[in-house]
This record gives sequence, C-alpha cells and structure tokens, in this order.
Amino acid sequence: MAEEVKNEVQTAEAQAPKSKSNKKVKRIVNAGEVHIQATFNNTIISVTDKSGGVLSASSAGANGFRGSKKGTAFAAGVAAEKALEIAKKNHALNSVDVYVSGIGLGRDAAVRAISAAGIKIDSIVDVTPIAHGGVRPKGERKP
Repeated sequence: MAEEVKNEVQTAEAQAPKSKSNKKVKRIVNAGEVHIQATFNNTIISVTDKSGGVLSASSAGANGFRGSKKGTAFAAGVAAEKALEIAKKNHALNSVDVYVSGIGLGRDAAVRAISAAGIKIDSIVDVTPIAHGGVRPKGERKP
C-alpha cells in the first residue's frame, strides 16, 4: 500500500508542469539619471532610472585601469562610455540628468563622454558635499 502511494506521488510530480524560467524582462527607460562619483583614486559611473534603480554601472577599475591610472580623466571617459553603451543597448536610454559628486579629474571627462555617446543631457547638478564644521557639540560651552 505504501508503495502505491509513493508511485502516485512520483507520477504526480512527473506530470506537474515545469516552472517557467525567470527570464529578465528588458525595461524601456527613455529618461534616466547618471551619477558620477569622481575621486582622486577612481571614477564610478552609475546609470539609473528616475526612481534610482540601477540600469548599468562601470568604473575605471572595472575597465582594466590599475593604480594611479584609475584616477585619470581618460579612464573616467572610458568608464562613462561603457556604462552608457550598456544602458542604451539594453534599455533604450536617450536622455539623462547628470549628478556629479567629488573632486577628481574625471568630472568633466565623464560628462563629455555622455554627450559624445549621443545621449541628450537635460541638466547637470553638482552634489558634492561641503563640510561646514558640524553641529555644536553637546555639553557646557567652553570659555
């Protein structure tokens, strides 16, 4: 009797439809954002949609530059080209808002590479944080 139950369970599993493969659906994003983080040591480019979901990303280090060459303007341009090529091919991106953060050499080169890639730049915003000394520390004031 137990064997019959096992056989019925096995045949039910064999007849069950196989689950569909989780194939990624390509999203069409006409307008997005490009976030450029330019430090002295590296430049990181992230292409996102308007809500912040990353479509593609690249950096100077990911494109084969090593050591002090990662911080150069040329490396930043190559990284921007690579990230935008992927976003354009996979998501049909054609206009972006650019957000630049940091004080590295790759700031201008990355923006120039975006326009050279044939993508319309709607706006460029500098979001580099500025130090102001912080808030007043708690406790008694010192004379």
